Amino acid sequence: MPLNRTLGSITVTALTDGEGAFFQPRAEAFPQATAAHWAEADRRDPGSVTADGQWWLPFRSFAIRAGDGPVTLVDTGIGPTDAPAASWAPVPGRMPAELAAAGIDPADVDTVVLTHLHSDHIGWAVTGTPGRPYFPNASYLVQRAELDAAETLNPGLPAGLIAPLRAAGQLRVVDGETALTPAVRLLPTPGHTPGHQSVLLTSADERMLLTGDLLVHMVQLVDPTLAYAHEEDPDQARTSRLTTLQTHSPTLLATPHLSTPFTPLRAVDHGVNEAADLHHPR
Repeated sequence: MPLNRTLGSITVTALTDGEGAFFQPRAEAFPQATAAHWAEADRRDPGSVTADGQWWLPFRSFAIRAGDGPVTLVDTGIGPTDAPAASWAPVPGRMPAELAAAGIDPADVDTVVLTHLHSDHIGWAVTGTPGRPYFPNASYLVQRAELDAAETLNPGLPAGLIAPLRAAGQLRVVDGETALTPAVRLLPTPGHTPGHQSVLLTSADERMLLTGDLLVHMVQLVDPTLAYAHEEDPDQARTSRLTTLQTHSPTLLATPHLSTPFTPLRAVDHGVNEAADLHHPR
């Protein structure tokens, strides 16, 4: 069954589209990480490493729902067997079964937030031939900077993803920080890709950050200054990580790729603050 967390009247449901070993040794994915970094990351997130030292990677989306209202979906996973991620992802996605287990019909989704346009985050956005939006009643939200970079990120994106969404009248382009409701905000967090965005939920003194690929492994919480080899702009990504974690002080992180979907930040905030001090010496 999908895992849930509540924040006031909001329920956040983690939907795992698939999981498997990453295609690259993790030491290559995080070339600056030391043995001490890995030891601490493995202590905090033991499910992320296999017995033979490979990076075990889940692929998650998150459904946000206030009461019995409409659903906001953050990212759409790997996708079916013919989706763009099929060329490298370890398994095809199982999103329809995950949605059904959570009691969500695709027609219940009225907003899809695409944190960025990498193939493992857009897989169920548009499906079939010709491509049609899998969530027929949803507006799909993409940052303008991400849309502008789509051809560079993947030459097939304009025709395979963006054109069908535009043709259906379901593409919504946003610029910068955007409030979807008083409790749900889009935050620009560029660097992993030019228009990467995260989602901040707020209720009273609780804040949940749905990170997207602002961070992809516990090692980037042990030391948020560590670059990931597949970031478009590592310096900008590092700044986004440090600034977002410090400025918005989330109490809970919802992450696509850590071994468990929900991570209390208090379990890792020493590493965040320590890294921030190193990166921004006083």
